[in-house]
Amino acid sequence: MLDRQIAPTLPLHDLDDRDAVAEMVVRFYRYVAMDDILGPMFNDVAKVDWAEHLPKLTAFWCRALFSMPGYEGNPFRAHQLVHAQRAFTTAHFERWLDIFHETIDTGWAGTNAEKAKALANKVARVHHQLVVVAANDPTGTENAT
Repeated sequence: MLDRQIAPTLPLHDLDDRDAVAEMVVRFYRYVAMDDILGPMFNDVAKVDWAEHLPKLTAFWCRALFSMPGYEGNPFRAHQLVHAQRAFTTAHFERWLDIFHETIDTGWAGTNAEKAKALANKVARVHHQLVVVAANDPTGTENAT
């Protein structure tokens, strides 16, 4: 899936500080931006300004992993706005999660790396439920968890 030529080799370190998280975010979204499924949603529909967005994403993950202050945003609202322009599908969330896991697994290992993957699972599941499933089933009865 990911280009193994640019993936780091062992030994892997944990996501143990802001610099490691920033590197993970850059690597991950580099793959996302070039992906056939996700790239068009980020680049063409959402028209993401990567120079502005990457620091916000780094702040999000630093808050999640280290309880660091600094993140301000509403990821759910941002996804709703994109979904209104072009509908997200289950495949978008599955692909995002696959790339996230592979990015972590080829660059980092440890408690925080596992914590990041677990949080990514939750984020993908919740956003999928609230954006895709709810849009297709306004009663909220389909795939209720």
